[in-house]
Amino acid sequence: DGKTVEIIEFLSFYCNHCYAFEKSIPVIKGNFPKKIKWSVAPVYWGEGSPKPGEAYFLAVEAGKGEDMKKALFHANFVEKKDIGKIEVLESIAAEVGLGFDFSRRLRTGEKAKEAQKALDMAREYRIEETPSLVIAGNIMTNPKGTGHDMDRFRQNTISILNSILGK
Repeated sequence: DGKTVEIIEFLSFYCNHCYAFEKSIPVIKGNFPKKIKWSVAPVYWGEGSPKPGEAYFLAVEAGKGEDMKKALFHANFVEKKDIGKIEVLESIAAEVGLGFDFSRRLRTGEKAKEAQKALDMAREYRIEETPSLVIAGNIMTNPKGTGHDMDRFRQNTISILNSILGK
């Protein structure tokens, strides 16, 4: 009754499973209107860059986080652009309606600490792959247990939420 469950989505804008999972998020949220507080913690592995995460955080602050998230995935997986390059991120930002101030702030690393905090949080939760969800602060799930089947991962997430919310 009146419970809200926090979900932290750990994702990488370089991760094809994260890109595939994007279509599941509205379904999950739609099953629990006003019962979920969803946040995103962008991380990167190996050769990736923290800059897409920084760009995402700048966009969130401007009220365009979801637009930037979609645009970053689209640029990387559909347009095959190098989203680690500042010029590419500036172009994406312009497409989602972020102006010159975005470029200046991205280039000065204004959100670098926030991007590092997301990585630190991933280490604290022992996140080993993306996408991973931390539900209610203490339940971690990822698609590994479903053989990386995103539909089964979505159903597993919904089952966990049903259990917590008593549906």
